[in-house]
Amino acid sequence: MKTKLIQYLSGFVTEARLKRFEEVLVNRTRHIAIGLENIYQPHNASAVLRSCDCFGIQDVHIIENTNKYTYNPDISLGSEKWLTLNRYNEGEKSLDTCINSLKSKGYTIAVTSLHKDSYNIENLPLNNKTALFFGTEMRGATTELESKADMFVKIPMLGFTESFNISVAAALSMYAISSRLRKEEIPWQLSEADKQELRLQWLRNTIPKVELLEKDFMGKE
Repeated sequence: MKTKLIQYLSGFVTEARLKRFEEVLVNRTRHIAIGLENIYQPHNASAVLRSCDCFGIQDVHIIENTNKYTYNPDISLGSEKWLTLNRYNEGEKSLDTCINSLKSKGYTIAVTSLHKDSYNIENLPLNNKTALFFGTEMRGATTELESKADMFVKIPMLGFTESFNISVAAALSMYAISSRLRKEEIPWQLSEADKQELRLQWLRNTIPKVELLEKDFMGKE
C-alpha cells in the first residue's frame, strides 16, 4: 500500500523534485542522530536543524523539559520539513523516554562535555549507531543527561573561550562525523524501508492539500 501511495503522490510533483529526492536520499543517514536538551533560543534551534539537513543527518531528538523548542523559519529555511523531529515533552519523563527509545534502536549515547574522559570529535567511535547530544546554551548538558551517557565528546579549542555557541558546536561536530562516515567502511546508508518512509514524508510535506489526495487514493483502493 505504501509503495502504491508513493507512486500516486509522485504524479503531483515535478520530475526535477523527484530526482532531487533521490539525490538527497543517497547521502542521508540514520547511523548518526542529533539530540538536543532544552535549547531555548530559536536562532540556535533553527541553525542546528539547517546543519542536520545540510550534512545529511535525518533524525533529531528534542528534549523539552524546561524549554519549548521553537525555530525561526528565516534561519531554518524550511529544513525542518525534510527532517524527522522526535519531541519529548512529558516533563520529568522526557529524558528517560528519549534515551530508552534510542537505546532500544541500538544507539550509543554520546554527550558533548568537557568531561575528563571525553573523546575529541575526530576520534569519536562511529562503528555503532550514535546519538550525539548537545545541552542548553548556558549550562550545557544536565547532570541527568550526563548520567545516561555511554561516552563524552568535545571539540578541541585553542583560545581563551571555554565553549562554542551550540549551533557552531553542532555544525562542526556534524561536519567532522559525516566526513568520517563517508571515508570509513561503516554501513551508514539508509535501508530501502527508510528511503520509502522518507519519500512518503517528503511528498506529504511538498504537495498542497495532500490529505485530500490521500483520501481520494484510499477511496479507490
